[in-house]
Amino acid sequence: MSRRRTDETPDLATRAPTGPHGPDGAEPTPAEEAFARKAAAEAAVRRMPSVARSREKPTEVPGDHEITEFDLHLFNEGNHVRLYEKLGAHRVTRGKQEPVIQFAVWAPNARTVSVIGDFNGWDPRSHQMAAVGSSGIWRTEVPDLGNGTVYKYRIVSRGGYQVDKADPFALHAETPPNTGSKVWQMDHAWGDAEWMASRAQRQALDAPMSIYELHVGSWRKYEDGGGAGHGLSYRDLAEPLIEHVQRMSFTHVELLPIMEHPFGGSWGYQTTGFFAPTSRFGTPEDFAHLVDRLHQAGIGVILDWVPSHFPNDEHGLSYFDGTHLFEHEDPRQGFHPDWNSLIFNYGRNEVRSFLISSALSWLDRFHVDGIRVDAVASMLYLDYSRQDGEWIPNEWGGNENIEAIEFLRQLNSQIYANYPDAQTMAEESTAWPMVSRPTYIGGLGFGFKWDMGWMHDTLEVFQRDPVYRKHHHNQLTFRAVYQFTENYVMPLSHDEVVHGKGSMIDKMPGDDWQKFANLRTLYGYQFTLPGKKLLFMGDEFGQRSEWNHDVSLDWAALEGEQHAQLLRCVGDIAGLYRDLPALHARDCHPEGFEWVDASDWEHNVLSWIRRGEKAEDVALVLANFTPIPRHNYRVGVPVSGFWRERFNSDAGIYGGSGQGNLGGVEATPLPHHGRSHSINVTLPPLSLLVLVPVPIECARYSHISR
Repeated sequence: MSRRRTDETPDLATRAPTGPHGPDGAEPTPAEEAFARKAAAEAAVRRMPSVARSREKPTEVPGDHEITEFDLHLFNEGNHVRLYEKLGAHRVTRGKQEPVIQFAVWAPNARTVSVIGDFNGWDPRSHQMAAVGSSGIWRTEVPDLGNGTVYKYRIVSRGGYQVDKADPFALHAETPPNTGSKVWQMDHAWGDAEWMASRAQRQALDAPMSIYELHVGSWRKYEDGGGAGHGLSYRDLAEPLIEHVQRMSFTHVELLPIMEHPFGGSWGYQTTGFFAPTSRFGTPEDFAHLVDRLHQAGIGVILDWVPSHFPNDEHGLSYFDGTHLFEHEDPRQGFHPDWNSLIFNYGRNEVRSFLISSALSWLDRFHVDGIRVDAVASMLYLDYSRQDGEWIPNEWGGNENIEAIEFLRQLNSQIYANYPDAQTMAEESTAWPMVSRPTYIGGLGFGFKWDMGWMHDTLEVFQRDPVYRKHHHNQLTFRAVYQFTENYVMPLSHDEVVHGKGSMIDKMPGDDWQKFANLRTLYGYQFTLPGKKLLFMGDEFGQRSEWNHDVSLDWAALEGEQHAQLLRCVGDIAGLYRDLPALHARDCHPEGFEWVDASDWEHNVLSWIRRGEKAEDVALVLANFTPIPRHNYRVGVPVSGFWRERFNSDAGIYGGSGQGNLGGVEATPLPHHGRSHSINVTLPPLSLLVLVPVPIECARYSHISR
């Protein structure tokens, strides 16, 4: 997605009021003055804990599956956030009666609705559903059915349109290409109490967060017999994934959408089952087992989630009851030209309830720790990827999607109200302001925003021959202008290694040695700048081929020394980021970063300091973006004493040339860079160094720099 110019981006939170006391020079009212003071004060908040991102209280709904008048009221006003407990297929027991399966579906414009399936020979006359008041919900009960019973809804519209639909609220579905829903009552005994009790601390803004992004179906494939060509099941994936993530020192995994989807080539981004883990890799219990085991191993789980669009498959949400129920009718609002898909109608109350319930269901049923919302920019702008005449302005004549903005604020408010220790993240590729600021001061309320600008600028520089990089030095330093305006995640995601973009190692210039040296420097650069980190699978060992969802990662590449050395390098810098408070404690606070020298463009060298909460939590980072070693390079430092070299991307154990500083250097009282002391260092070619001050008596030799 392309970035928009900042001057095209609306600032709804700070725009001057219109009317008699607006920008015409008239005196503001006392109320306006009070609002301005409050907004100015609260806009300065940089470390707002997630629990305070919303002042909403959790929406209380009855806990069983009975559909009450209160449920209908909340649903129709757009405030029912646990619809998965009411709609869909649920086993209901009343007193001493035999249990029954209650089916319920929203189809307000249907003339008749029937539940059909294996249990009644797919006969729509057998189990017709009754309308529940004027809510648009249809309901019926059938004798108890076992897990796995396949069903659909036969819907006949008032206009005579007839279609068989999968259940939008199904917890489990047939494996594609089959499209039926399955009756399923999940039963999993969770063992992650320790993780859940500590999650708030593990996911706070001052905690380290390094995310390993993966596609479940292609991380590793079966290599033998009947399983050939198939991805690991959720259960089979758990142990090897835990081993790898722990080896690499990542704190979280992020799964490309595992919600049910008909076309594997969409990687899950064309979702039809917003409440169901895809059955390609097992049952809901199997997916719960994967999350549970990751938690027990101290690893958080984030899910990609797609409320921006959905496919037009007949069995899905499209034209659900013979009308454009979930999507806009007008294609200028309801059709997405980029993905040939449909756009949710965020102005419809029931659609908002549906989507928010979907997000909360993953946090509730499956204990996931965060939701990353895909393609937020496409939701915010009515003219996204559209030419003049192909979109409809909002009521004020602008291109902002007011209904989507309110939906996103409501979504984040409800998530943080119900799960204050979870996190939400926005893939937002424009300069829209206050994406990760609280809703009550005009923000969208996300916990984090992906820094797409950093990714684009950095990769553009790294793909250049080093001889030209000094002329683009400002692309590396520009991020410092805005890096604390949001709480950022710095992504090197799947989008950068698909559709002809090549692999990460393939992007790097030079011969093979320089390619790996460049990649080590890039990852060191990512892990030492302010912000949380995200790296896509395969990038950690320099897979040479572009990612292909149909085949496994090239794990055999690790038999090659360079790939194994890169893997070790990434694991070490990720571990240093995790363990060194100076590198993570103030990821989202301006006091955590200061330049030493951002202007040495001639040598194409950058130096900066990272700080933690404590005075002793200090780290100096030096990056040389050229293949020329810099000897006797003087750098100002904030404290005297010995500076230990904690990380050197050019170390021999990583495949580098082995140049460095013999474990560290002594600061001398020679002023430089505006500081009273300085150190004289060797900057290896295409390298990144991390040095920390230690007492004189500490060991001066690090295994990393040998």
